[in-house]
Amino acid sequence: MLDLAEAIVCQQGISALTMDAVAQAAGISKGGVQSCFGTKAALIDALFARFGQAYERRFREVASLDDDPAGQVRAHVEATFGSDEVSSAKAAGLLAALLQSPQDLVGTLTWYRERVRNWQLDEPGRQQALLAFLATEGAFMLRYFGLVEMDDALWQKALQQIRALLDAPPSDASCSMD
Repeated sequence: MLDLAEAIVCQQGISALTMDAVAQAAGISKGGVQSCFGTKAALIDALFARFGQAYERRFREVASLDDDPAGQVRAHVEATFGSDEVSSAKAAGLLAALLQSPQDLVGTLTWYRERVRNWQLDEPGRQQALLAFLATEGAFMLRYFGLVEMDDALWQKALQQIRALLDAPPSDASCSMD
């Protein structure tokens, strides 16, 4: 059913993704789809979970080594740049479609809130971690939304620069990210 849901989003956009549409594509009743997912939001969450499996596995590997916010950002950087291109492109496509449907963004908003929860950004090293997080997200979206042509060499260069930012000693200049 997730294959069918993905095809509906890719071919017709997120607004076409309904329990009825998935049921019709699968040749089953709407109740059959609802018994699997419950709600459209749960279906969307399942799609993201599917695309993000490699990301989550890599994130947990790296994050388990350091639960400090900067360590969490390092895990995010490594997982984002280490995710396979097909899954990343699909996740970006679904995210782009979701931007047109804010009511379906709840899972994505929760994911981002969890990533930055409890960050105290008054320390310079943590400010650098925030910049690394934002740079990672920007690079991902620019590449996979097709806004900047970013071949593998440029993608790897971005990864190197973001790692360097995370590895650099905290800046002496006071920087407020308020």
